[in-house]
Amino acid sequence: MTLRHILIHPDPRLKKRCDPVTEVTKELRAAADDMLETMYDAPGIGLAGPQVGLMSRILVMDCVKDPEAAPRPMVLLNPEVTWSSEATNVYEEGCLSIPEQYAEVTRPAEVKVRWMDLEGAMQEEHFAGLWATCVQHEIDHLNGRLFIDYLTPLKRQLITRRMTKLKRERARA
Repeated sequence: MTLRHILIHPDPRLKKRCDPVTEVTKELRAAADDMLETMYDAPGIGLAGPQVGLMSRILVMDCVKDPEAAPRPMVLLNPEVTWSSEATNVYEEGCLSIPEQYAEVTRPAEVKVRWMDLEGAMQEEHFAGLWATCVQHEIDHLNGRLFIDYLTPLKRQLITRRMTKLKRERARA
């Protein structure tokens, strides 16, 4: 397994819609392992393909926060929301591609998601709470949408400027 480089906003790849996964290859399985390792190392609770320059509809997530509980790493290929609740939740979201920036985002409190697993089988699960927020956030990535796209233009511009400055500083280091 290899830690992958996480792209930082603004990067044009983060704004592109990803291609569907057409077959599960050993390269895709290896990428999923790398993505999980990268996500845990960051540390984060979700990571989507475009964040590591992989322009395929793949995301990984694990929202188990309790250190006593067993981790629940998930790999979702071609995920799609098939149902969402009218009730909403507000979470302060962050993103590994927008480090140290957080903002409240309102999303459906519960969603049902269908996806293909690494064996090529279709899965469906009902997610609520943090899991629902996370899966929606990551699916947004696959559609070229970032959590800051839910903010006012002024807040979005401010965060984008901070990220541009951060990228410049990292390039100099």
